Amino acid sequence: MHAFDILGDPVRRRILELLADGEQTSGAITDVIRAEFALSQPAVSQHLRVLRENGFASVRAEGARRFYAVDPTSLSEVDVWLDRFRGFWDQRLDALGTELARGRRASRDPGVGKADPQAKGTSHEGRAGRTGRCAPDDGHRDPARRRRVHD
Repeated sequence: MHAFDILGDPVRRRILELLADGEQTSGAITDVIRAEFALSQPAVSQHLRVLRENGFASVRAEGARRFYAVDPTSLSEVDVWLDRFRGFWDQRLDALGTELARGRRASRDPGVGKADPQAKGTSHEGRAGRTGRCAPDDGHRDPARRRRVHD
């Protein structure tokens, strides 16, 4: 089976999420999956077997108990496939980082991003104070008056 065939099932994805938090007994996994998906114990065991046989989970026996853990082997196949697409979101994350840095700079330096009061129509400081926002009487509801106020 291909890795995405395994991960395409919501029950198996949920089992892996549980295992990502650390090793779990088969009983603990079964309790959660039965409560969330209303599956029988044999059905949960089948999903655990699929994960184990395809390299997504490992199991160790301790007496009568079985402990399952994530096996990263098959996850590396997913990682390799996703690597082709990382450039798409890395670029956006870099842009977000730049915008966040600009915001931090602007909050430290009050002069950054402040409108030039000498530029015509760019500041309402005289009417609205330091906020740069229009006062309610700036005529914005009346288009003819708005042109007179801003021109």
